Amino acid sequence: MITVVGIRFKKAGKIYYFDPYELDIEQGDYVIVETARGLEFGEVVIGKREVDESEIVAPLKKVIRIATPEDKTKNLENKTKEKEAFDICLKKIEEHGLAMKLIDVEFTFDNNKIIFYFVADGRIDFRELVKDLAAIFRTRIELRQIGVRDESKMVGGIGPCGRPLCCSTFLGDFEPVSIKMAKEQNLSLNPAKISGLCGRLMCCLNYEQSTYEDIRKKTPTVGSIVKTPDGEGEVVENNILGESVKVKIAVNRDEFEIRTYSIYVVQLISGEYEHKEISEEDIHREISQVKDEIEDIDVLLDE
Repeated sequence: MITVVGIRFKKAGKIYYFDPYELDIEQGDYVIVETARGLEFGEVVIGKREVDESEIVAPLKKVIRIATPEDKTKNLENKTKEKEAFDICLKKIEEHGLAMKLIDVEFTFDNNKIIFYFVADGRIDFRELVKDLAAIFRTRIELRQIGVRDESKMVGGIGPCGRPLCCSTFLGDFEPVSIKMAKEQNLSLNPAKISGLCGRLMCCLNYEQSTYEDIRKKTPTVGSIVKTPDGEGEVVENNILGESVKVKIAVNRDEFEIRTYSIYVVQLISGEYEHKEISEEDIHREISQVKDEIEDIDVLLDE
């Protein structure tokens, strides 16, 4: 086991492990560390803890020092410089007529490098732009093309739920999200309803996926025959979130009642459970149906 501290360089950024060495570092402290990009100013978001060597990306670099008041002042000055550099770069992009959208600018703590983040539809020849920027700032310049998810993370915004975007507030890394998750959660496959501001599937589809999978493994499908505390019956409806099923129970020879039971008190006699592999054909079929509906709506709006 190795003692480390977790340090983040941006709000909702990825957490990196560093060796605290003999420094008395606590969560919430600001520190100066050496990275592949040079000296960086970061915040300790995970205090001293022991982790397995398999979780470490070698070589593990040491924390140089706890940030001094001078370091904090310099970090604030860098933030001001970043805003000025952003405006300068925008003008240069316009002068060169480049089809790119500048998203963010970042100075390394020691001003050894300036990184300009941008999005574009394809490859951009920005060699002349780099020359201009290097002549102005007299330091190393890096232009880094990012994707739409990273753009949303940097810019921020309000999601369909009415809250600030998860990626810009607390998500350190993007987790894989698939259309199968939406299907398993009985959500509409209409892209407008399950996509975030970035145009990709919403990250929150992943939050409850494991819960849905566990519950569906215990939930009988509609039409299954189950044993209940009141006798055998047929499942006529199920509620995944409520972890319950509605069962048609025979009261006597000619009368039936619909009763609700927890999935934990019924036993499957015949039929199957909800959790099963969703085929690509099912997904494409539903997407095609939604696509047709959207096209119909568009026609009505045009009229």
